[in-house]
Amino acid sequence: MALSLPFSSPPLLPRHFHHFLRLRPAAVTGAPPSYPSSTPTVRSPEKKVQKNANSDVNLEVLYDDKSGTESVKDYLDASREIIKSDGGPPRWFSPLECGQPVQGAPLLLFLPGIDGTGFGLILHHKSLGRVFEVRCLHIPVIDRSEFKELVALVEYSVKHEHRLSPNRPVYLVGDSFGCCLALAVAARNPIIDLVLILVNPASSFGRSQLLPLLPVLEALPSDLHVAIPYLLSFVMGDPVKMAMATVNDDLPPQQTFDELSKSLTALLPRLSDLADIIPKDTLIWKIKLLKSASSYVTSRLHAIKAEVLVLASGKDNLLPSKDEADRLSSSLKNCRVRYFKDSGHTLLFEDGINLLTIIKGVNMYRHSKCIDFVEDYLPPTIGEFRKSFEQGNRLFHHAISPVMLSTLRTGRIVKGLNGIPNEGPVLLVGYHMLMGLELSSIYEAFLREKRIIIRGMAHPFLFSSRKENSQQEFSRFDEMNVFGALPVSPMNLYRLLAKKSFVLLYPGGAREALHRKGEEYKLFWPDQPEFVRMAARFEATIVPFGVVGEDDIAELVLDYDDQTRIPFMRKRIEEINQDSSLRLRTDKSGEVSNQELYFPWLLPKVPGRFYFLFGKPIETREMKSILKDRENANKLYLQIKSEIESIIAYLKRKREEDPYRSIFQRAIYQASWERRYSSARCLTA
Repeated sequence: MALSLPFSSPPLLPRHFHHFLRLRPAAVTGAPPSYPSSTPTVRSPEKKVQKNANSDVNLEVLYDDKSGTESVKDYLDASREIIKSDGGPPRWFSPLECGQPVQGAPLLLFLPGIDGTGFGLILHHKSLGRVFEVRCLHIPVIDRSEFKELVALVEYSVKHEHRLSPNRPVYLVGDSFGCCLALAVAARNPIIDLVLILVNPASSFGRSQLLPLLPVLEALPSDLHVAIPYLLSFVMGDPVKMAMATVNDDLPPQQTFDELSKSLTALLPRLSDLADIIPKDTLIWKIKLLKSASSYVTSRLHAIKAEVLVLASGKDNLLPSKDEADRLSSSLKNCRVRYFKDSGHTLLFEDGINLLTIIKGVNMYRHSKCIDFVEDYLPPTIGEFRKSFEQGNRLFHHAISPVMLSTLRTGRIVKGLNGIPNEGPVLLVGYHMLMGLELSSIYEAFLREKRIIIRGMAHPFLFSSRKENSQQEFSRFDEMNVFGALPVSPMNLYRLLAKKSFVLLYPGGAREALHRKGEEYKLFWPDQPEFVRMAARFEATIVPFGVVGEDDIAELVLDYDDQTRIPFMRKRIEEINQDSSLRLRTDKSGEVSNQELYFPWLLPKVPGRFYFLFGKPIETREMKSILKDRENANKLYLQIKSEIESIIAYLKRKREEDPYRSIFQRAIYQASWERRYSSARCLTA
């Protein structure tokens, strides 16, 4: 049933869902639904919690976002229920699986692809539902609304929500065809705060391989249409990756293969359901709709002012998504790209893709017009922790086998982090290894042992889109954002300490992390104290720390001085540093003012070992005098610097006594230990 409304008129919305058992109505127009909506109770927080701004719902550190509990099979089951014709027009619904979001959560509107079911986000409902108010658009199978009518529906809802909460952003997540709807609404409403997340946008349909198939589909006999879903399913995405979405990543290889086989066996027979979801007449209509939508959007890209994130697949056999990402990146004023080179068209159904993690990694989650790196931060989930440290970073962790030591208040050095206070505010001040090689070990140790988030103060360049391109993959820099990095600034430090956070600060900054040859373990600190009095203002505990091991893992081949002597490298360095807004401490004197960024050339070595020592905590509670006395503040500052230098010297001596410093000795010991353990287990069996 098509919408017979003028383009400028508000579309009609349903008052009830009499047979959608899995859904609850979404009050988009402000009118009360016909029956009360019910949502699952949010579980109680654990001991360590990261509280959201203005929220009555706490998100625990390493909370379980239930990612991976749904599958493509659930999508097919849900779609089979929702495609039953009730004669209604396109409408919004809120999935029950999303649960109750944090208070003040931004609104997320999902705009579906050509299937129109609205369940394209089903693998992400539970994770997104904790931090977004999620509503999905359902376009019935028999609906024949024109593209402009669908744009009117979405636009009316966006305007209504903007009137209710003018300072809250509205997220439009479009999948394929839904991207055209999102772009069209953004072009027509440049003054509304919209955040667009476009997954393989169909705005490239004019260059798609599907376009020449339209005459073939029209001539195809109806009894042969049942084969189309099977063909499309293998073109749209990799069934193996879809089946892997519900298989645990930490299973042994044989068990992983068995679970994958079961999942794949259950999935393949269900692909015939796509013939009911997209019957022949609907498929032909949707292809014509895609053609008009693509033309409409292409002519209006210049009017889009919204913040845009394009997720493009490298193996999209339906649309030229990679090329479209290039085009949108160059055409739109505020567009970023994340490229998934091994993924197919149905990106949101594939294993290893977590939409919430991507949004967090690119710093696009916010409650107001501008992102607040302190208040808008979301704690990492257990899934993000496992993927980053137990999978992606596992080989590096085994190679460096970090030793974590800390100092009790009595001065005794102990293994682990028992010497670190359990309550903030705590300011960790230390030495920055080459390229920040020590960071992942610190984040992992605090999360694993103490379930504490460290907010690392990082160079503003890491948060600039200037370092990105249209083929930018989800990188280590994005992971840093997920685990607490934020731009270094006095105001951010002030606000973090006021919130009793654990803050990681490197006074040496980029100059220390990008040091020259022969400068290993040398501190480059400003002459004047920059953090001591602020720590005292909030009675923060200062914990100095040192780390050694970079000389055991890599050799610096071309440093800053070497590269500036080579013309094309010098030009590249000048281009990186031409933006004055990304320059720090230009008002200082000495080496610390020379913080030009560059990428050193490293030659890997046979991995040694990293050694960390956190010094004796320094309480500032009884040091109120340094707030007014600059001389005493400077003495404490120099004391902390001297303590870190002493820690580094201590670690360099102690590592010489470690029989397992070499990776070979550690490997031999681990192999012998595993043999003894296996033998003991056999004897007790």
